Amino acid sequence: MFVSGANNLQNHKELVDKLNVFPVPDGDTGTNRSLTISYAMKELAKVENDSITEIGKSLSKGSLMGARGNSGVILSQIIRGFSKSIEGKEQISTEDLANAFKNGSDTAYKAVIKPIEGTILTVVRESGEYAIKAAKKEKDLLKFLEMVIDEANKSLERTPELLKNLKEAGVVDSGGKGLVLIYEGMYEALKGMPATIRFLDPPLHEFLPHTDEEIADLAKTMGLTFDELKGTVESLHEFNPMMGHRGCRLAVSYPEIAEMQTRAVIEAAIEVKNNKGYDIVPEIMIPLVGEVKELKFVKDIVVRTAEEVMKEKGVKLEYHVGTMIEIPRAAITADEIAKEAEFFSFGTNDLTQMTFGFSRDDAAKFLSDYYERKIYEQDPFAKLDQKGVGQLVKIAAEKGRASRPNIKLGICGEHGGDPSSVEFCHDIGLNYVSCSPFRVPVARLAAAQAQVKNPRN
Repeated sequence: MFVSGANNLQNHKELVDKLNVFPVPDGDTGTNRSLTISYAMKELAKVENDSITEIGKSLSKGSLMGARGNSGVILSQIIRGFSKSIEGKEQISTEDLANAFKNGSDTAYKAVIKPIEGTILTVVRESGEYAIKAAKKEKDLLKFLEMVIDEANKSLERTPELLKNLKEAGVVDSGGKGLVLIYEGMYEALKGMPATIRFLDPPLHEFLPHTDEEIADLAKTMGLTFDELKGTVESLHEFNPMMGHRGCRLAVSYPEIAEMQTRAVIEAAIEVKNNKGYDIVPEIMIPLVGEVKELKFVKDIVVRTAEEVMKEKGVKLEYHVGTMIEIPRAAITADEIAKEAEFFSFGTNDLTQMTFGFSRDDAAKFLSDYYERKIYEQDPFAKLDQKGVGQLVKIAAEKGRASRPNIKLGICGEHGGDPSSVEFCHDIGLNYVSCSPFRVPVARLAAAQAQVKNPRN
């Protein structure tokens, strides 16, 4: 939450600099505030636990040590007062946050010999006073912070009426704007964000013991004989597991697997909401669907279990159920599948395997011959085959949107980090790409370049 606030200020420091006309128009308020809070983030990075007290102390120490200019000093005092107020807390309620805002204001005012209204001091004071009143009625942390930000913006808009320099220049106070940006960044960190969870995809036998020693240990724990468990393990072995008993097929055969996973996901989201104040929006992704009926079968289990958990906990939670499009049949029948799926994630690794008819693990043995003879120009697992696999993705996207206009579409796999593949996904209207962490910078740059080349709303 604090990191998000700092990042939001950093991203808009030039805007704050341009507003800087008081006490002198030196255009450095945003820069000084950004430098000050960046030192606080450096200290925060040294904290090795989730202790609110330690987090507060690190923020206070870092901002005080790194304070730059008058604006930075005032911000450091606000952070100091805020941090002092949350010491000893195991979790923060709306009343705790309100008191922290108010204490930040009080500390800053005490540090200034002659406080001037119409500056950041006014914004932090008025929003802090409002927070105290709001916290008595609003217990939802996200809604509370939204209310405080709204009041801070109103206070910011009034600053030109309190300070002649601002009114003459036709701007609001730069320091106050910087504070609002921090608040808004904190809000963004708490706002409901999706968390996509793919249900079990690998074949079941991959989760089972393989050696006799492992089988014997597990059999003893489960109260079974060695022969009983070994027989079960052998019966679940598959000769071609990539196209075998995996993905949604596991939940069709063993519904309790889908029940277990759904309960774990929804309970975790509720716990985070209750203990941390974060409104996580779980996106449950059912893999390897090829027929809408199998998706509906598993989805019904997910929905029933999710509703049971929410009823038990007395909490309503937004969640979504979607699927991975990894089988050509799913792409061709995407209009039917979209009637049950709220989002598609194109698993282009498996879709490539299924479309070309060869395994990614084994293809390396012969693909070099194909490159040498100019049959293939590049590895289809590294760069999306736009004429074949790509057309399946495009067809599925069009059919999916025809049935569900607001469907969320994206790809996951190594193709998400390839610039030409990212551009293709942009051009056919996908919403996102997902890839390995080390590929993310390249993917972001490619997405930006695709938008410049072919602008989308």
